[in-house]
Amino acid sequence: MRRAVLAAVAVAVLATGCGATQADTNSPSGKASSPAKKSPEKSPQKSPEKPAEKSARTPDGTLLVADFGADTVSFVDPAPGKGAFDSVKVGHAPYGLVVGDDGRAWVATAEGVAVVDTDSREREALIPYETGETGETGDLGPVTDGEYRGGGMGIALAPDGRHAYVGVNVPDGNGTLETIDTSTRKVTDTTSVGRRPFDVDVSRDGRQVYATDHDSFDVTVLDTRSGDTRRIEVAPYGTEGGLGSWLKPHYAAVRPSDGKLLFPFEGEKLVVVDPDTGRSTIERMTANTHQHGVTITPDGTLLAVGTGPIDPSEDEGPSLTIRTPGGKEKVVPLDGPHEDVAVSEDGGTAYVTGGFTRDGYWNGITVVDIDSGDTRRLAAGERPLGIAVL
Repeated sequence: MRRAVLAAVAVAVLATGCGATQADTNSPSGKASSPAKKSPEKSPQKSPEKPAEKSARTPDGTLLVADFGADTVSFVDPAPGKGAFDSVKVGHAPYGLVVGDDGRAWVATAEGVAVVDTDSREREALIPYETGETGETGDLGPVTDGEYRGGGMGIALAPDGRHAYVGVNVPDGNGTLETIDTSTRKVTDTTSVGRRPFDVDVSRDGRQVYATDHDSFDVTVLDTRSGDTRRIEVAPYGTEGGLGSWLKPHYAAVRPSDGKLLFPFEGEKLVVVDPDTGRSTIERMTANTHQHGVTITPDGTLLAVGTGPIDPSEDEGPSLTIRTPGGKEKVVPLDGPHEDVAVSEDGGTAYVTGGFTRDGYWNGITVVDIDSGDTRRLAAGERPLGIAVL
């Protein structure tokens, strides 16, 4: 029954849903309004504090967020009453970001991958994409806003920090996975993947890279030694509706215990994929809401962001699911749509960005006490998406 209902909804929102086409560019998010409940009014914007001196080292525990609605990353003090205290221009519409052990952030923007020294809070480089430059891949098109803009989306670092991997969206076609040598800061390889690589992850040993291909209902597995690729379908509800379907993979997490990939769907199903065999199993989830961003802690606790209902008459609102390695879940309600999540070093606090790839976003972060489930809202950035804890 749910599959039938959701398929009907997908047809009704063929040009508006999570899988809408390139023509959807009139709304702030590049999509027409979603059928979710009306989002709360945007939080009053707190004026940024006076920027810290660039010579002052960025404090540990600072949050770094990608300002998808601007051309910056923001540095955010997560303490109560605080907020964004500095920003750095990185390139238009930054999406995902990742921070290495050396304190450098790698930020996927519409123009290229920016390299930011998070201690000095300065951009060191902007590495242009090779996708589309050789004529072998599609054109990225003009630099634009919104979820469907060309350019970088998901991004990850190899465990040894020697390579960065960025998923590049090619409008109206399959995307690419570009490999960057972090020492030379040059693109060394471009690999074809599926449509709109929302997320990129790397295996614990660095031998495999995983691009989550949102509009292809699959994940591309790259062997970093041979350069070979293969694609594994991730479609627990099937692929009916095609580009108009809401029921696609968005973000993945690599489980520390066995290296399997975890994909949450609709707060109902957790798809567990073995990247070596291509086989998958499904475990039950309980939030009953459309899910996007995920992260996982070293002990295997999974956090999944619920953005809100596909069908408000049947589905629940935005939430954060906190799932133990044994499968026990705590569902924390959130006020309005959110997109991505990061966890404090001590594992006690989750930071959930309010940027959201569709309509309904707000300029801030929800801070969640993982033990108690208590929440508070923090003004931060301009439509913040990707997030990391420094």
